[in-house]
Amino acid sequence: MNQIQSIPTVPIYGLNVSKLNMNDTVSYLESIVGTGKPHQIITANPIMIMTALEQPQYMHIMKNAELLVPDGAGLVWAASTCGQPVAERVTGFDLLHRLLDVGQKHSWKVYLLGSTSEVIQAAAARLQSLYPGIVIAGYRDGFFGPDQDAEVIAGIREAAPDLLFVARGADTQEPWIGRYKQELGVPIMMGVGGSFDIISGKAKRAPVAFQKMRMEWFYRLMKEPYRYKRMLVLPKFALKVLKDKESVVKAQ
Repeated sequence: MNQIQSIPTVPIYGLNVSKLNMNDTVSYLESIVGTGKPHQIITANPIMIMTALEQPQYMHIMKNAELLVPDGAGLVWAASTCGQPVAERVTGFDLLHRLLDVGQKHSWKVYLLGSTSEVIQAAAARLQSLYPGIVIAGYRDGFFGPDQDAEVIAGIREAAPDLLFVARGADTQEPWIGRYKQELGVPIMMGVGGSFDIISGKAKRAPVAFQKMRMEWFYRLMKEPYRYKRMLVLPKFALKVLKDKESVVKAQ
């Protein structure tokens, strides 16, 4: 957690969320790669915060991540509402692309982990085409159990990437990275959710209009109505922030 102390943060329910804008975040992470030390980056949103408040183990994972960026629009709103605004929303999808773009001048090696075999293969090919200066050092699907963790870790260590992107769902990817980050030894490790589906062309990102209105969650809900139970957490988070306004950003 030493590195996170060197950047401005806002403590939202005891979790230090970065105040940096996208450009400064990318510059900061570019310098981190040079250290060679493992860093877990979590693209935080209200659902993750609420999960952490209910599950001590998840809270521990988030508190021990080296950097939390405000991916969810709800976090940007909460920070502003409580008088400690962040510079802007830093989405994981855009951060992934920005890091790969910067990585071209360094010939960074990248490992992709998660989703189906078909999707991850297509995503790897697409990213190599978009960013020819990077090296796709390896990839594999996310369908493996705890009994295969050692095998997966060994494959990643052998590839020796500078960046590791993991797409296995927020309830799985963050705990997995958090548990094994020292063994993995990758300078930048980040969970990217459904990003590979979008990159591969299997799914579409919300239109720019929805992004600007900070309503990507609503677009996803229209496309995937079965997510409604998960989305119900968003108004619960908003109500909790309003109720706890005086204590939300107090260090815990």
